[in-house]
Amino acid sequence: MSLDKIGIIGTGMLGKAVATRLLKSGYQLTVYNRTREKADKLKTLGASVADSPKDVAKSSDFVITIVKDAFAVEAVSFGKDGIADGKHDGLVVADMSTTNPVSTREIAKKYAEKGISMLDIPVMGGPAQAENGELVIMVGGNKSVYENHKKIFDTIGSKTFYLGENGSGHAMKLAMNLQISILALSLSESITLVRGAGLDPETFLEILNSTYFKTGMSVNKGPKMIKGDFKPTFTLKMMKKDLDTINQAAEKFNLSLPMTTLANKLYQDAIENGFGELDYTGILEFVKKTSMK
Repeated sequence: MSLDKIGIIGTGMLGKAVATRLLKSGYQLTVYNRTREKADKLKTLGASVADSPKDVAKSSDFVITIVKDAFAVEAVSFGKDGIADGKHDGLVVADMSTTNPVSTREIAKKYAEKGISMLDIPVMGGPAQAENGELVIMVGGNKSVYENHKKIFDTIGSKTFYLGENGSGHAMKLAMNLQISILALSLSESITLVRGAGLDPETFLEILNSTYFKTGMSVNKGPKMIKGDFKPTFTLKMMKKDLDTINQAAEKFNLSLPMTTLANKLYQDAIENGFGELDYTGILEFVKKTSMK
């Protein structure tokens, strides 16, 4: 059985890594990015670069969108020369962006009206995990469509969870990113407290990581944080964008999330203080700056 022809729309850090994994796994790939230079970098690995989302759809069986938010998904889907304009039998669209689940359901409905199947497939894991096929994938949408393309998920991910109807994957992704944003704040304040007490933050991490309170963040990001290494795998300003989305979704679900509201304000303040382009764990720099009396 031949491999699906895949398209990727959005070749930022994660999109480029997913594309690299698929190309090295033998898939025929067509890519598009609004800033063409980012897509052109994949030519050397064998990708074809399209001039529009429409052209990606025409050349692909399975199109993955990895863009900023629901507005961007809507634009590449139904705007001028959008994915829907490249419709053909069997076309499937899978959105790997982090978006509001309510918006996802609306977009999926629009696709269905045009005879196109849509899945939401947000992931946990960054570019390194994507290139190694170690993403954790959360899927919402038609189960048969998911099962028919499971080989793709098994190529880019180490584990896939099918969660239910459209929007389910994105709802779960928001819950996961809420954990990450608050863990980063907690770790930042703990490091700041230890330093203020005149103790070694490396010892703090060693103790923390010797207990069941350790996290992947305290193990993998913690040492970089105390060294001031904030090379981004996911920027602080993008985490703020996700916190906005979490609050918007909570409002639609008639929920109040006080810690999310506070975290959102802290990340916004960090951006206003010039830390937006750092890794999201760069919130430590903001905590450090504002903790001094």
